Amino acid sequence: MDLLLKHFLSITIFLPALFGLFLFFIPQSKTRFLKFVSLNGSILTFLMTLGILCYFTGTAEVQFVEKYSWIPLFGVSYFIGIDGLSLYLFILTSFLTPLVLLYVSPEEKKLKPFLILILFLETAMLGTFAALDLILFYIFWEAMLIPMYFMIGVWGGEERLYATIKFLLYTILGSFLMLVALIALVMIHHSTTGVFTTNLLKLYGTPLGSLEMWLFLGFALAFLIKVPLFPFHTWLPDAHVQAPTEGSVILAGILLKMGMYGLFRFALPLFPQASMAVTPYVVTLALIGIIYGAFLAWAQKDLKKLVAYSSVSHLGYAVLGLFVLNHTGVTGSLVQNISHGLATGALFFIVGMIYKRTHTKKIEELGGLASSCPKLFFFFLIATLASIGLPLTSGFVGEILCLFGAFQEYGVQGFAWGGETLINIRNIIFGTVGILGVLMGAIYMLNMFQKVMFGKPKFEDLKDLEWKEVLVLTPLIIMIFSIGVYPKLLTNKMENSIDHLVKNVYKYSLTTLSFPPEALGTSGNPESEATSKKD
Repeated sequence: MDLLLKHFLSITIFLPALFGLFLFFIPQSKTRFLKFVSLNGSILTFLMTLGILCYFTGTAEVQFVEKYSWIPLFGVSYFIGIDGLSLYLFILTSFLTPLVLLYVSPEEKKLKPFLILILFLETAMLGTFAALDLILFYIFWEAMLIPMYFMIGVWGGEERLYATIKFLLYTILGSFLMLVALIALVMIHHSTTGVFTTNLLKLYGTPLGSLEMWLFLGFALAFLIKVPLFPFHTWLPDAHVQAPTEGSVILAGILLKMGMYGLFRFALPLFPQASMAVTPYVVTLALIGIIYGAFLAWAQKDLKKLVAYSSVSHLGYAVLGLFVLNHTGVTGSLVQNISHGLATGALFFIVGMIYKRTHTKKIEELGGLASSCPKLFFFFLIATLASIGLPLTSGFVGEILCLFGAFQEYGVQGFAWGGETLINIRNIIFGTVGILGVLMGAIYMLNMFQKVMFGKPKFEDLKDLEWKEVLVLTPLIIMIFSIGVYPKLLTNKMENSIDHLVKNVYKYSLTTLSFPPEALGTSGNPESEATSKKD
């Protein structure tokens, strides 16, 4: 039992990949067995992440820590752990993946490699949220590209080659900049301390002098491209439109959140002075993205592209909430990430279900679906209302906290554009623009819903949702309402980590617990033996 607890996080991360390896030995013709094995592997992974949630103490320490030397010469280690900033993104990954696998049809062409790619992608995503070593993080970050490349390039639409190349070029450019900055950070730390290390917790607080801004830009651009923040967003609609439904759900629900997570975990605490210096400009870009993304979504005639552009607008709120760096805004940013994964994931599932029945994604070619598909109408309505931030849905909680954060005084002083009066005026302007984005979101989303669901029916005898499709959407709707009605479902175990980040961003540090004290039946150890050793 102790052995299981000591390696619980590693087992959770690599379990999907193990099931993916097992699929290699199952004949392609056994389609239903292939799906049965992959689905059960992802469900077991989700149950293990629930175990992590149950034992997670809610403190600011990193928990479920595992650390083993890997490349001692350069201080590289296999170092993983979970804290309040990563916990729910980790769980969101394991929550969405079984729904994606359940949605996959057994009649899918090349089913076996498709399922294997999804399982390996899940391991890469889980590892990215848990890695506390820069090299390990970079490996998991890059590993995600391979499954997504094939999912879009092989199972995508007619222009999948263009979308795949564009997706790769943008992402590889960001990764290259991050790698250069990563190596430079390690070398600067070595020149200061005489020790090579890629341990993130030991790199916090490294004095960087005049190079801090350049290193910040190397990391931040990689993450902002992934979000994506305006003007780095142009790869996203093409990738979404050409990707299969399963790829779009993973891309919107999880992969985009990795850009935000990178900002939380790396860019701000590693380079606090540079982060604060660029805050007004990043916030301005976030607000432009909110409004510009809303206008682009409003102008779309393709249903899937409309939902894709809505992501640019909605994730602008997450960037806004993070960079105002007060407790309310940062909490809103994390909740908005989770809410967007649920609501937009549901919308992409629904777009795929509509296309499956009508073989079109053109809004003008749809209409009157509510009369023949009442179940589809119900789920589409809830997902749409969550996307526009209706009260009692998760979307409202995330957006309202980000907006409250924008109206409040910024959490870190010393980077304002002027005196107190100017700060207040600026906050009012930023918050008002954000509210305008909420209004525009309601307009284009409800307009889209009305055109698709009401009016003269253009299709006869459409089949309503099957039991499997209802089973895919129901957990998403339950979580949308659960978070909307009781936000503490999320905030209880993240608020201490958020508070620690906001109050200590200039001198950020983290201690570790080898595993939570409840799991051991002891008072716990504030820092594990493994992490106290020198690299």
